[in-house]
Amino acid sequence: MNADLGSPRELTGLQRRRALYQPELPPCLQGTRVRVEFGESTTSIDPKCADIVAQAFPQTFGQKLVHFLEPNSMASDTQVIKEQPPIRVGVLFSGRQSPGGHNVIWGIYDAMKARNPHNVLLGFVGGTEGLFAKETMEITNDVLSSYKNQGGFDLLGRTVDQIRTKEQVNAAMSTCCDLSLDGLIIIGGVTSNSDAAQLAETFAKHNCKTKVIGVPVTLSGDLKNQFVETTVGFDTVCKVNSQLISNVCLDAVSAGKYYYFVRLMGGKASHVAFECALQSHPNMVILGEEVALSKLTLMEIINKICDGVEARAAQGKYHGVLVIPEGLIESIPEMYALMQEINNLHINNVTEDEIPSQLSPWAAALFKFLPPFIRRELVLHQESDNSAQLSQIDTEQLLAHLVEAEMKRRTKEGNYKGRKFSSVCHFFGSQARGSLPSNFDSNYAYVLGHICVQIVATGLNGYMATVTNLKDSTNKWRCAAVPLTAMMSVRRHLRGPGAVPIGRPVIHPSPIDLKAESYAVLREKASSFLLDDFYRTPGGIQFEGPGANTKPITLTIEDQDYLGDIEILQDYLDKVRTILKPGCSREILKAAISSMASVNDVLKVMSAPLHAELPLYHFN
Repeated sequence: MNADLGSPRELTGLQRRRALYQPELPPCLQGTRVRVEFGESTTSIDPKCADIVAQAFPQTFGQKLVHFLEPNSMASDTQVIKEQPPIRVGVLFSGRQSPGGHNVIWGIYDAMKARNPHNVLLGFVGGTEGLFAKETMEITNDVLSSYKNQGGFDLLGRTVDQIRTKEQVNAAMSTCCDLSLDGLIIIGGVTSNSDAAQLAETFAKHNCKTKVIGVPVTLSGDLKNQFVETTVGFDTVCKVNSQLISNVCLDAVSAGKYYYFVRLMGGKASHVAFECALQSHPNMVILGEEVALSKLTLMEIINKICDGVEARAAQGKYHGVLVIPEGLIESIPEMYALMQEINNLHINNVTEDEIPSQLSPWAAALFKFLPPFIRRELVLHQESDNSAQLSQIDTEQLLAHLVEAEMKRRTKEGNYKGRKFSSVCHFFGSQARGSLPSNFDSNYAYVLGHICVQIVATGLNGYMATVTNLKDSTNKWRCAAVPLTAMMSVRRHLRGPGAVPIGRPVIHPSPIDLKAESYAVLREKASSFLLDDFYRTPGGIQFEGPGANTKPITLTIEDQDYLGDIEILQDYLDKVRTILKPGCSREILKAAISSMASVNDVLKVMSAPLHAELPLYHFN
């Protein structure tokens, strides 16, 4: 454990100014009285997996959606949370550092003390390992004072980021029982919230009183679904990276002789690269979801990039900026297959030195084709979730290396007559993780912290704190608690009706929706980005002034108010039920049946998987 964690720290002038910022709360969370409304029972995010999820989580599956509302116009199916006896809550960080994480803890603390000044909030020092070892510190206002609206996770730190094995789960349960915790709040991403769901199920099975709650905090933005519009930290990370990319773009056009290959953090999904492309307008962006859908090979991607280089050279431009996500390498079919073989060898305890000799013939041939630095990185030990260390694989250098070789070949054969191709590579990783959070992330995190306390007070177990309608002003945000099992699914092999569910139910990373309006915007502008140097300079994060309250472009473009849409649907269903009461005319009944049949058919078609092949770029 790091002895410096949680220690007061000296703040710069900017940090002190940020510490004074008071995050905003929606009306439903202002004051000590909150109305709780229980909605319909939930299913899994993939209805075809519902039975599997229900079998794996019999204690926590099918729980109701819960809304937190202003305490007025009380109905019979609602309850008001009032001041209760003192409670004890534990909180920990699990997963990569993400700007805004400290504000979740601040929100929890303020909500707990507002309800009862004798409530106790304990932070687990060192993340999950601190949980297993019962290493805690009491969170007080003095402890929080130098961490409000600050970046990093250095208030509590993080370690192995998993609560998965039987020994780990038992250690966590033992800690919660020994400390007499009423709630355990896990701040993290996809894997951490999947672990939280399993922990909640185990606690319920063994009648442990501790309620487990998850909070969507991850810079990658891949914990995204009907209930989670974006994650804490995503906005800040994209703003910081967009500034860095725009600086590189201006450097490229100034020198006029380099191609910059920029890799961004973001895990298996390409949300960060996608958002940054919309904010900074690099010449090219390669999204893993496009590559996976079109089944592009490594060399097909290289040829696409080289075609772009030639197209720009035809206009006298010998510079450019290419942005890729760190998970791109896993989206390339042959690379994914190679990495799966390596993964299986790791699972079977084959050492890094022995892995190359244990590969199948085709995998060995591909492995040998790759540059030595990529070979070394592919066999590195794995992450805690048994996946490859994507942040350690220099995919941008691999692409630059192969593009340079291909451009030399084209030059030698006389197909390219432009200047020599030169590249510069960057990986923007930790530069953004510890940034001061934006106003949006500061507010969002603080609100989620308050919701966590309402979840504990309502006695809910196995839920995630959520907010929808985020693109609107804070006073219009909708606060809710969603069962973690409602976000779970099981991986499937193949597409379509023959797909076979495999593995255990978990919350999976959500890829970019290639049918979304925001993606259509990127596709529409792709040719202009490529050829016109249509660079955009968003600058650094603004905390005051006209740009202070901007939000992710992908968030503002899409209509994502899922909870609001559920309310609209419920209103229509109530009206239909009123009209179709027994005794209504046969004509009305027949019209309703016909209309419902049509709606059912339309929904079936809309639920079908996407099969279209999408090219990376369209050249005019």
